[in-house]
Amino acid sequence: MSSRRNFLMVGAASAFCDARGWAAKTNGTAFPDDEFETRIALRDFRDITKETLPTPSMIVDLDLFERNVNQMAQQAKSTGIEMRPHVKVHKSVDVARRQIAQGAIGLTCATIAEAELFSGAGIKNVLWTKQPASVNNIERAVALSKKDPTFMFVVDDPQVLVWVEQAAAARNARLRIAVSVYAGMDRQGIENGAPAVDLAQKVTASRSAQFEGFMAYSGAASHTRTWAARKKRSYDDLSGVRETMALARQAGLRVNIVSGGSTGTYNMDHEHGLTELEAGSYVFMDTGYFAVGGKDDDKVYNDFKGALTVLTTVDSKRHPNLVTTDYGNKAINRPTDQVKGKPWLQVGTQGAEYGALRWTDADKDVKLGDRVEIYCTNLDMSTNAFDRYYVAKGDQIVDVWPIMGRTGPAQR
Repeated sequence: MSSRRNFLMVGAASAFCDARGWAAKTNGTAFPDDEFETRIALRDFRDITKETLPTPSMIVDLDLFERNVNQMAQQAKSTGIEMRPHVKVHKSVDVARRQIAQGAIGLTCATIAEAELFSGAGIKNVLWTKQPASVNNIERAVALSKKDPTFMFVVDDPQVLVWVEQAAAARNARLRIAVSVYAGMDRQGIENGAPAVDLAQKVTASRSAQFEGFMAYSGAASHTRTWAARKKRSYDDLSGVRETMALARQAGLRVNIVSGGSTGTYNMDHEHGLTELEAGSYVFMDTGYFAVGGKDDDKVYNDFKGALTVLTTVDSKRHPNLVTTDYGNKAINRPTDQVKGKPWLQVGTQGAEYGALRWTDADKDVKLGDRVEIYCTNLDMSTNAFDRYYVAKGDQIVDVWPIMGRTGPAQR
C-alpha cells in the first residue's frame, strides 16, 4: 500500500508533468484574460503568440498585408489611376492609415456611420457611396459636410438633391456631391446620358453644393470568372459612363472624378473611363476572390495573397474523420471557406458557436487542441463579426488593430 507521502509525491509529479505539457503547448506563457487585455491595452505583445489567443480570432499576416497594399499602390501609380479604397472590407483606421501612407487620396464608405468614424479619426476625403434618403441620414450627411469639408457623398435622384439642399441651407453647410450612375447593377445609379448630365447640372447650379463628378460601380464585373470575361464585363458595364462623360464635357461641366472599380477589375478599369479605384478586398483577400481567376491563371486569382485568416481551435473529436471547432455560424462560417495549408480539410458548421472540419484520408488526421487557420469566404461579412485583428509575423503577435463600429461607437 502506498504511503500518504508517496501518494502526494506522485500527485505532485503528475501535476508538474501536466504543467510542463501545458507550458509547451502555449510556448511557455499563458495569460489570464484580465492580464491579457491589460497587455493588449499597453501594447505589450511580448510572449503573445497565436497559441495564446482566444478563438475564433482574426489574424492578419503583416508581411502579406504590406505586400498587398504596396502592390496595389504601385499598380495605381503605373497606370495613372487614383486609389480611394473601400473600408467596408476592413473597417480599420490602422489599415486605412497604411493605405493613405501608400498614396491613397481618401477612402470609400458604405454607410454614414463608417464615414463619421473614419472622418472622426482624422482621415480626409471620405466618399460615402449611398445617397441619404432618410431624415436621419440627410441630417448626418449635412452635419458631417459642415464638420469635414472634404467629405463627399452621392445622389442618383433629383428629389434627394432637393432634400439635401434644404437641409444644407438650414445649417449653412456646403456639400460635395458626385452623381451615381448606372454601371450594370440595379441597386442604384441614375440612367446614363441625358438624365445623368441633367442631374449633374442641377448639382452644379445649386447654391449649397459643389459637383465633383460621377460614381459608377460595376460590382457585377468584380467577381466575373476569368480575366478576359471580367475585362469585357467591365468594359460593357462602364460604356454608359463613358457616354455620360462625353455629354458632360459637351455641356461644359467640370468633372473632377469618375470613381468605381474593385479588386477584381483593378488592372483594367483605368482603360474603361475611371479616374479612381474603390478596391477594398485586396488588402486581405477571401475565397470568393480566389476563385475568379487572374490574368495569368484562369483558375486561381493570386495577384494578391491571403493575408487574413480566422484562427480556430479543435475542441472535440469523437467521430471518425470529423472534428468540432469553435468557428461557427456567429463567426460567419461558410462551406466555401478554405483551410490554410491543409486543402484536404472541408469546412462545415454545426451551430451558432460550433464548426466542423471533415476529411477522407485516414492519414490526414487533425488532433484535439490543434489550432487551424481558415480563409473566410466574404470579407465584408466576416470582419463585421469581430472586434479586432491580431497582427502577426509568423506565430508572434506584434500588434492589435480595432475594427471600427465594433469597439468604437455603435454601428448604425
